[in-house]
Amino acid sequence: MKKLAILGSTGSIGVSTLDIVASAPDRFKVEALTGGKNIELLAEQIKAFSPKVVSVLDKEDAAQLAGMLPSANRPEIFSGVEGMIAAATTPDADMVVAAIVGAAGLVPTAAAIKAGKDIALANKETLVTAGRLFMDMVKKAGVKLYPVDSEHSAVFQSIEGHRKQDISKIILTASGGPFLHTLIDQLKNVTVQDALNHPNWSMGKKITIDSATMMNKGLEVIEAKWLFDTEVDKIKVNIHPQSIIHSMVEYIDGCVIAQLGTPDMKTPIAYALSYPERIPTGVKPLDLTDIGELTFLKPDMEKFPCLKLAYEAIKAGESMPAVMNAANEVAVEAFLKGILRFVQIPKLIQMVIDQHEPKEFSCVEDVLKVDLWSRKKSREVMKTL
Repeated sequence: MKKLAILGSTGSIGVSTLDIVASAPDRFKVEALTGGKNIELLAEQIKAFSPKVVSVLDKEDAAQLAGMLPSANRPEIFSGVEGMIAAATTPDADMVVAAIVGAAGLVPTAAAIKAGKDIALANKETLVTAGRLFMDMVKKAGVKLYPVDSEHSAVFQSIEGHRKQDISKIILTASGGPFLHTLIDQLKNVTVQDALNHPNWSMGKKITIDSATMMNKGLEVIEAKWLFDTEVDKIKVNIHPQSIIHSMVEYIDGCVIAQLGTPDMKTPIAYALSYPERIPTGVKPLDLTDIGELTFLKPDMEKFPCLKLAYEAIKAGESMPAVMNAANEVAVEAFLKGILRFVQIPKLIQMVIDQHEPKEFSCVEDVLKVDLWSRKKSREVMKTL
């Protein structure tokens, strides 16, 4: 039986992970959970899965959560960064599902690796902000890192049994989001609700906005570089509106191997949890005759400048993706609050990037300092827009 600590259990990835756990109680046991502000859902999860360790954002939430649970068999309840680390390093867990959205997942994921836990990685920002450092940690600790993003899981599955030197190209697919067919001059009128209306996937707000700007795909390009130890110029993006082919790998002989499936995050989550085995997920089987056709387009870098920014950031230097990521998080939050317009998201990121001189990181603390600088600078720049 595999014992799990799930960081971000109340988010979309966390909820899907727990659905898989519930469907296979003989295979998985939950040792720890961390949640955000949805205390009611976290309380339900605790009652259903009986973790030993739980963490929430602050002490007030911890007190509220404790009051919602019976005193008998109540887990240890922690809060803040220390609480996330406690959950990530809980002794009995074999694997940590890193599903906290954003740079907030950086510290607990690092702690889990150092504690010798295998990682099912859904938090792409970990590798975006500190890819070299984290891959070095993984190697030093001798742990396994399994991708949960559908695109990276597809690449992972498509390279199984093949030699790395035979790979000529990694092709990440993107749905194109809700604005694939929107004219570029109409994007200035986009509302928050428009941007949250993803055509294929059900995700959290931040990731959904990133999909609409195509920053999500840019982050995945950077993540793929580190996950698969390849040059960024070998990583391409294809727009694939149906989201049936989750990604592809092209080999030097001209063959392309792809992973296909119904768009549902339970599939890559289950593969990461059960690798090298496969388990039932309840996902609807794919019937290509129902789909009818699969189409592909090249991404429009002018229309979706965030994708271009991501390529430029990873080529600029080690700290630049961390700066870009933090600026993006600030910009997306401001857009969701109605402070920024949709088209101002990439403008803000570009202005912050232009004020940063890239440098190498020597430790996670360096990453956190650059992240903090970028957030502060982003809020300053925002006042000028």
